Amino acid sequence: MKRLLLLVFCLSIMGALWATGTTEGDDGPITIKFWTHEDPARTEIEERYIQEFEAANPGVTVERVTNSSKKVPELLLTAFAANEGPHFFNTQIEDGYAYIANGRVAPIDAQAAGFTSDSALINAYVDGVLDPVSVGGDVYGLPLELTNWAIYLNKRIFRDAGLDPDADYPRTWEDMVEVSEAIAIRDGQILTRRGYDFRYPYYLVSLIPMVEQLGGQLISDDGQTAIVGDEAWLKVLTFMQQWGPNGMNLGSPTYTNARKTFNQDNNDIAMALSGLYQAGRIRNDNQEFYDSGDWMVIPYPQFEDAVKEVGALYYGHYYMVNIQVPEREQKMAWKLIGYMLSHPEEYLDRVGLTQPTKALMASKTFLSTPYADVFAADMERSHIVYYAEDSARMQELVKEAVEAVMLSGESPEKALASLKVKAQELLDQQ
Repeated sequence: MKRLLLLVFCLSIMGALWATGTTEGDDGPITIKFWTHEDPARTEIEERYIQEFEAANPGVTVERVTNSSKKVPELLLTAFAANEGPHFFNTQIEDGYAYIANGRVAPIDAQAAGFTSDSALINAYVDGVLDPVSVGGDVYGLPLELTNWAIYLNKRIFRDAGLDPDADYPRTWEDMVEVSEAIAIRDGQILTRRGYDFRYPYYLVSLIPMVEQLGGQLISDDGQTAIVGDEAWLKVLTFMQQWGPNGMNLGSPTYTNARKTFNQDNNDIAMALSGLYQAGRIRNDNQEFYDSGDWMVIPYPQFEDAVKEVGALYYGHYYMVNIQVPEREQKMAWKLIGYMLSHPEEYLDRVGLTQPTKALMASKTFLSTPYADVFAADMERSHIVYYAEDSARMQELVKEAVEAVMLSGESPEKALASLKVKAQELLDQQ
């Protein structure tokens, strides 16, 4: 973590020193480097888009490099700190906003991206979607996807545990405990079948809404105070402590991510938190399970004593272009981004990614997508994830607190006290 913080510091200092991209006068061959996160279904269509783009733009070669979604942010920090960032990349806004704040990415070239004007670009998207990447009247990113998470449920496992998936699925977090205990199978202390488990370590998306349901906040409305509402935070930290291996032993950050094993239908996880894209991955990984109808999607649960309904927070993966590369290459990068994003219905149908354009949201493709209504309803009661220059570090602090109570035996009170001090110090540094 110290290394990452040093890289963030270097990113900030170097961003202030570097000038904008230079212009190349020649029209010789160029190579565009594109970094993104792994997704086999998306790889299939994007490699085709790239081949089509290269054929239509002689002399342009595109190098598409993929890594895990966890690894991409660290690799980007390392590369940009060493002055070797790719031409363009996408990452979650909570990791990507620092590149905007530190002047490391270029404003969108609307015409290169296929729009007639800046206003036409803005008007193409659902209201508010471009706010996280807009600063000083300029827009710095185009969304590959706007994503929220709901819960995928394996009906076969429910029935095997003597539960009716349609009647017994968990509506509340208290239900989730009861249902997960009924489903759990253990070999000693090892869980061989989990009912549900959380999306470790994406706590800003999946844990903060639990706090908000109880009236707490990560950051106060005026932006001055971190970790608001001790009672809410203590209840959530206590819930996580009891969920973990030193409590009811229903799950743990040490197990394989539930989303990764859900598709296999191998009787080891009944429920997993994921996005609309997961359906496409089920189809690609396990056609029989996908066609069987033995899976469904249910809303994000609420606490029984919730004071506010909040679904899992939503986030965007935004394409951004490195401002340091020559201007000609910046334009070509935006042109390629625009070409790939000109296929929103295929992205939705083949990959399950929702590009938040007004046209797509009103399309038959979106409206007929299985369980799109569940995700849309959950998004209505949610909001964008916390994004700021310090958001990646803020998530690490929440992770420290959660894993301290789950794995290290620390009391929720002590973990909260430490989190409050560290989060406030981080917020005050902005």
